[in-house]
Amino acid sequence: MSKTQTSSKLEFLEDPAALSGSLGKAELFFEKNRNLVLGLVGAIVLVIAGLIGYRYWVDSQDQEAQTAMFPSVYEWEADSLKKALNGNGANEGLVAISEEYSAAPAGNLANFYAGVALLKQGKYDEAIAKLNDFKSSDLLVQARAYALVGDAYMEKKAYGDAIDAYKKAADYKPNPYFTPAYLMKLALAQEQNKQNQEAIDTYSQIIDKYPTSAESANAKKYKSVLESTVGES
Repeated sequence: MSKTQTSSKLEFLEDPAALSGSLGKAELFFEKNRNLVLGLVGAIVLVIAGLIGYRYWVDSQDQEAQTAMFPSVYEWEADSLKKALNGNGANEGLVAISEEYSAAPAGNLANFYAGVALLKQGKYDEAIAKLNDFKSSDLLVQARAYALVGDAYMEKKAYGDAIDAYKKAADYKPNPYFTPAYLMKLALAQEQNKQNQEAIDTYSQIIDKYPTSAESANAKKYKSVLESTVGES
C-alpha cells in the first residue's frame, strides 16, 4: 500500500463528515433491506442453534448407546453370538442398538460388532451390510472391517467382490503391521478368480514392500508356484 493510499485512509477515519456519510449509507441500506438482513441474521442464528442442539443430542445418544452396548459386548466377547446380536430379554442386542443409535459413535461401533458376529454365524449378506455401515478413521478397525467384508464374499464365492474389499483394506493407511496380511488375502482371492498375473503382482508387492513381514516367505513360495503355472499355460 502506498503512502498516498495510507494517508487517504487516515484522513477518512479522522474526517467526521466522511465517516458520518458512510454510516448514513449503511443505515439507508439497512432500512431498504431490513427484512432481508434480519432474515439472514435469523437464519444464521437458527443454524448455529441447530448445530449446537444436534451435537448435544448426539452426545446424549452416544452415552445411552454405550450403556446399552455393555451387556451385548460382554456376550460378544464370551462368544454368545445370539444374545450379543438380539439381546437377552433384559438388554437390547447389537442389531437394535446399531439401528436405534445410528447417528452416535457407539451405534456406529455396534455395526462392527454385529458384522463380526453375523459373519461367524454364516449370515454373510447381513454381515456385509453391517460392516459396510461401519465407518472409522482408526488405523486398525476400518481396514479390518473391509477385510471382513472380503472374507464374507469369499465364503459366498463372490471372488470379484472379495477382491474389491481386500483392495480397500490394503489401500487404507498402508503399514507394515497389517497391510501384508490384507495383500495376501487379496492375492488368494485373485487366484480363485483366475487372475493369475494380478496375483503374481500382489505377491511381488508383499515381497518388495514388506520383505520382513511374516507373509513375505509365503508370498515368495506362492508366487513361484503360480509363475510356473502361468508359464505352462
